[in-house]
Amino acid sequence: MKYDKILLEHGGGGLLSHELISEYFLPRFENPYLERLEDSAVLTIGNQKFCFTTDSYVVSPIFFPGGNIGSLAVHGTINDLSVCGGNPLYMSCGFILEEGFPFESLQTIIKTMSEAATEANVKIVTGDTKVVARGAADGIFINTSGIGIVEYPGTLSVKSIQPGDVIIVNGTIGDHGAAIVQARERLMLTSDILSDSAPLNGLIAEILKVSPNVHCMRDATRGGLGAILAEIAKSAGMRFNIDEKTIPVQDNVRGVCEILGFDPLFLANEGKMILFCAESDADAILNVMHQHKYGQKATVIGAVNNASQGRVVLKTSIGGERMIDLPTGELVPRIC
Repeated sequence: MKYDKILLEHGGGGLLSHELISEYFLPRFENPYLERLEDSAVLTIGNQKFCFTTDSYVVSPIFFPGGNIGSLAVHGTINDLSVCGGNPLYMSCGFILEEGFPFESLQTIIKTMSEAATEANVKIVTGDTKVVARGAADGIFINTSGIGIVEYPGTLSVKSIQPGDVIIVNGTIGDHGAAIVQARERLMLTSDILSDSAPLNGLIAEILKVSPNVHCMRDATRGGLGAILAEIAKSAGMRFNIDEKTIPVQDNVRGVCEILGFDPLFLANEGKMILFCAESDADAILNVMHQHKYGQKATVIGAVNNASQGRVVLKTSIGGERMIDLPTGELVPRIC
């Protein structure tokens, strides 16, 4: 890295985020659990597997169409545990509040956090609160950690992806990023865009019941579908072929992207996951997904090629090919 100071781009989930982690954090914190760089650490204590994760939420604005920083924090933690095959059980939450933050807003955030945890059958069992001086924060930041039990017999990991696997996404992409941009820029659209923030543990549990051949799952948050696929392809050392025509994008999200020059592939999601599975199990998985409210628009978007290239190749809607790489900048800062 050739930077003297941290940039916003270092937190965007793209190339600079990858460099920050690999060049600064990993060498100092090196251990087998961290080196996997999955959404959660998978730990074995005695004969039981556990998954453990942590995250911090600094989204701006803190209230947005379809959710707020509180529901987002709960959903994000639950999803990080779930895509590693975990059954989320318990969470912590830490609040950093700025002096002058309205109690009314805090009450709303706490209420929605409670509702989100109840929907997912997860308990918030411990926490912490700090208050900083006016101007030392931006209203409210939330840190969460979560723990769950892993009972799936297979190993869900980038290293488990196999040539011939199909790639599935559980619905339309870019909804959360577009909702934040719409709220931030006060865009006047014919229809509101709602964040897709949602808990995916119920959907994932149903998927894992019907298929012993799910190889990897990731939630496509910062950096969006494109960045997550590029990151996984590089780690797996394989080529992913995806088809632009099969990637679901809402018309109003596509409209925001056209107005502002964004690519929906790189807009954040908070209720979408990418799943890699054996082709033989794809129909059974899609059938389960289509019956669940958070998977009704699930579709196959591509497949894994046996070429050891570590790249993502997009077949465009006009028949060409385009390489999908980690983004070098921060498309929309403070998205989660």
